[in-house]
Amino acid sequence: MSSLSRELVFLILQFLDEEKFKETVNKLEQESGFFFNMRHFEDMVTNGEWDEVEKYLSGFTKVDDNRYSMKIFFEIRKQKYLEALDKRDRAKGVDILVKDLKVFAAFNEDLFKEITHLLTLDNFRENEQLSKYGDTKSARSIMLAELKKLIEANPLFRDKLQFPTLKNSRLRTLINQSLNWQHQLCKNPRPNPDIKTLFVDHSCGQPNGARAPSPVTNPLMGAVPKAGGFPPLSAHGPFQPAPAALPTSLAGWMANPTPVPHPSASAGPIGLTAANNAAAVLKGPRTPPTTNPTMDYQTADSEHVLRRSRPFGLSDEVNNLPVNILPIAYPSQTHGQSSHPSDDLPKNVVMNLSLGSAVKSMDFHQIQQILLLVGTNIGDVMVWDLGSHERVAHKSFKVWDLSSCSMPLQASLANDYTVSVNRVMWSPDGTLFGVAYSKHIVQLYAYHSGSDLRNHLEIDAHVGSVNDLAFSYPNKQLSIITCGEDRVIKVWDAATGVKQFTFEGHEAPVYSICPHHKENIQFIFSTATDGKIKAWLYDNLGSRVDYNAPGHSSTTMAYSANGARLFSCGTNKEGESHLVEWNESEGTVKRTYLGLGKRSVGTVQFDTTKNRLLAAGDEFAIKVWDMDNVNLLTSIDADGGLPASPCIRFNKEGILLAISTDDNGVKILANAEGIRLLRTVENRTFDPSRVPPASLLKAPAIAMFGSANATVGTSIGDRAAPVAAMVEMSLQSTDNRSVADVKPRITDESMEKSRIWKLTEINEQSQCRSLRLPDNLRPMRVSRLIYTNSGLALLALASNAVHKLWKWTRNDRTGKSTASIVPQLWQPARGILMTNDTNDANPEDAVSCFALSKNDSYVMSASGGKISLFNMMTFKTMTTFMPPPPAATFLAFHPQDNNIIAIGMEDSSIQIYNVRVDEVKTKLKGHQKRITGLAFSHTLNVLVSSGADAQLCVWSTDGWEKQTSKFLQIPTGRVASPVANTRVQFHMDQVLLLAAHETQIAIYEAPKLECLKQWVPQEASGPITCATYSCDSKSIYVSFEDGSIGVLTTTLRLRCRINPAAYLSPNPSLRVYPLVIAAHPSDPDQFALGLSDGGVCVLEPLELEGKWGTSPPVENGAGPSSTSGATGSEQPQR
Repeated sequence: MSSLSRELVFLILQFLDEEKFKETVNKLEQESGFFFNMRHFEDMVTNGEWDEVEKYLSGFTKVDDNRYSMKIFFEIRKQKYLEALDKRDRAKGVDILVKDLKVFAAFNEDLFKEITHLLTLDNFRENEQLSKYGDTKSARSIMLAELKKLIEANPLFRDKLQFPTLKNSRLRTLINQSLNWQHQLCKNPRPNPDIKTLFVDHSCGQPNGARAPSPVTNPLMGAVPKAGGFPPLSAHGPFQPAPAALPTSLAGWMANPTPVPHPSASAGPIGLTAANNAAAVLKGPRTPPTTNPTMDYQTADSEHVLRRSRPFGLSDEVNNLPVNILPIAYPSQTHGQSSHPSDDLPKNVVMNLSLGSAVKSMDFHQIQQILLLVGTNIGDVMVWDLGSHERVAHKSFKVWDLSSCSMPLQASLANDYTVSVNRVMWSPDGTLFGVAYSKHIVQLYAYHSGSDLRNHLEIDAHVGSVNDLAFSYPNKQLSIITCGEDRVIKVWDAATGVKQFTFEGHEAPVYSICPHHKENIQFIFSTATDGKIKAWLYDNLGSRVDYNAPGHSSTTMAYSANGARLFSCGTNKEGESHLVEWNESEGTVKRTYLGLGKRSVGTVQFDTTKNRLLAAGDEFAIKVWDMDNVNLLTSIDADGGLPASPCIRFNKEGILLAISTDDNGVKILANAEGIRLLRTVENRTFDPSRVPPASLLKAPAIAMFGSANATVGTSIGDRAAPVAAMVEMSLQSTDNRSVADVKPRITDESMEKSRIWKLTEINEQSQCRSLRLPDNLRPMRVSRLIYTNSGLALLALASNAVHKLWKWTRNDRTGKSTASIVPQLWQPARGILMTNDTNDANPEDAVSCFALSKNDSYVMSASGGKISLFNMMTFKTMTTFMPPPPAATFLAFHPQDNNIIAIGMEDSSIQIYNVRVDEVKTKLKGHQKRITGLAFSHTLNVLVSSGADAQLCVWSTDGWEKQTSKFLQIPTGRVASPVANTRVQFHMDQVLLLAAHETQIAIYEAPKLECLKQWVPQEASGPITCATYSCDSKSIYVSFEDGSIGVLTTTLRLRCRINPAAYLSPNPSLRVYPLVIAAHPSDPDQFALGLSDGGVCVLEPLELEGKWGTSPPVENGAGPSSTSGATGSEQPQR
């Protein structure tokens, strides 16, 4: 069904509700499956209308759809069964057992036997686990609370628990608009038309001179008195606004719905025990809905269910993770609300953990909430199992691959190898955690059972300190977001480490990040040390909002656990701290909380819990506020021993609280529920390897019962005692692939170190495949060389201004250019040559350049004279333009528009030329010597230029403004030619930039031109003559004046050296070497050389080898180490 058809159903539902067709409304809800009416569901459950309950549910889910659905149906049928037994109606009980509950026997036979055994008891309360079962009314109420949580957590109900925000009588309004429009089209509209039918278009029968009323303002179709309509439960409209039209408020730019409390639902074991008492979740202050003051059926206990949120960034697959929550107890009959919001706070100190260094950051596991991750000020990272009071895993700071690190990081570590942890965080599925360090690096670990902690990814993320990190799912794939001292926010693929987005705009170091989502809109808040708050969508359109934090403080932002409310807390340079709630719709501070002290050092850390409480570490204590009251609610001193600004962290349920101490330790505080949790799991172990990666998680077609290490439960027993194995039930994916099959492969370090690696040297023609292309024209040195985009031809431009084109036929065995088959030097029948205009008596001294169109149809070329445009099929000159001076020295087509060309000139300028209108659009000036290289990035929308002045410049292609510039760092002891060429080429990611100079190869990150790596060859090789990326950007081919070719990895490690004897015939009297090098567009291991004697050679590795050499092993030392090349002669350096 189309989106508009779906919206029409909602309009019809609203209309039927307004007209009080209640049964029809509920029937349409069920048949369409678009909106689950929680109030109607509550009424049916409360009244025990079990057949109607299941019939209504059938419109949205079936019993075996997923584990949440299975538990929903099980709880309903179990309750129906217990009620029949309570009425001593054994016959009905047997009927329910056979028809309704037997389906679960296939998944847990012991459970079914236990349920069957209840028939033999005079009173099923004799069963220990059912001893606290009360009367029917209270049992239904308690079960209903659990069902609400299960429904909210069930992915199948996502987006079906909120009714769109509609103005009253929206369908009637649309009909009136249509009728008014029809009336306007009448030739002789009446002033008071009589509308008698909607079945045909309206028209006025008799002429009169009346003017038609304006649309909407004149209600031609009268309204019927309305009953209370569907509550407009969110501010979500049917269409998302375009990014360009986004307003600047915190909420308006994201077209946000109003998210709501989302109590945690256990979809774990189906057991005999009854549902949990929901009062603990529902108690506490409620903010009444503001969208419809006439709403009449939202009670305090149901409000949070009718408004729905989902956990930030979690896809459907992740919501199907095995939930590891304690067996749910059946409470005593008194389950009223707590009399005070702070009653559930974790206040009791239950354990002390000794760390040995000061805590900087903590995070509880999202699934197994007794696992605490801690990072310290000396770079230590550790995982504590609070159930056993043991540290189960520990890692000290160590750079895994120092050789691949940027030069600023290498220099920093060489001076001082100590680092501090700034942030630790578990991934939402709990299989990974990230660590942000005070020097450049982010490390991701894969956590397995016990002490099994494995290296997953190491990212050289920022220049300077990495201040914060977070996980998100912007494209349904897990990503990690980082921010740092370099004022930048970056988004990385958490599986591969590939950078996905870079957000720039802050003018000070970025202090913290807060990713979130509203409906399907993903966004990130960021805060900087200058007090600026910005918000970003996952695009390249810049910041959407720009606000000042209260007091211009270094601020941390966080949403309440339900995602409904936004808070920030921070401390400014004057020591003033501010804890506030934001009004997202207006971008203003809604509420400022009182009670924070003034400090001389440190920043207040805060956290949220239970959707209604805020806590901050301040003045040697933990201060707590009710979210709806600005005054301090209470303080917790945790028996003393806290620092001035303790680090704090609640677990997901808010029943445990970790607090850093001034003696390099952590205190764990718990409430009564937390104490029961710790007692229950003291002897349990958690095996995260059983938790499949999000990419593998699917809703099972038929869920299965099975035993798991991490027991999960919805049972009727008491929390204080472990539930018997027979009532535990865990749903697992039907995908039987081992997790080990899909985890990143981790190479054993000892094996890596023991592996002997040797640089591949190719010295003979038998060690590779090489082919010198046939040529019957006058041999002149090759100035330029390029493969056609099809890969079936090579085009060379010689120093005498003549072009040569070699073509491989498509009938060849390989279907592409190859060193195994000799191509044809191609010329048209009339024998004409593509020859450039020349302006000098000696054209060989001129700078040659050319550029090929995307479809290989045209080549634009120059050799010191006018620029020529040639037809590649006929070799005809289409046109010439731009006579010198100045002469063109480099040409590049715009990636999005073949009619726009960037032309580097001999006078150091760059002209942006429109071929279609024969006009120079603009002239760019920033270099001091002639232009030697140009490269466009269509991702960053920039042009990078290089010149004989050894300078790189970045220009915006939007307005052609200069963004930045940087001179190459000439290595110590090397003297560069005053007019040496510097060539630039973008990596296939369109961000990394290869710069080739006669003294070095360097990798820069655009657009800021941060130099990431530099490689300086041995002097014996002579100057570098040319370099290029392979087509897959995984290798760099470098040619030297001594005739040798180097194959480098992307980390600038020399992998293979090809000596001249491997491709040149020996001739002691003639010095021949490559001047230019070209990479094949689709074969990453093939390249071509343009030689100083006019020859062109194609080189490939032997078929048995398949590639040029082997990659050097990754070094994984603990400290700074030499990064010299394999032979000790080539070094990556700054």
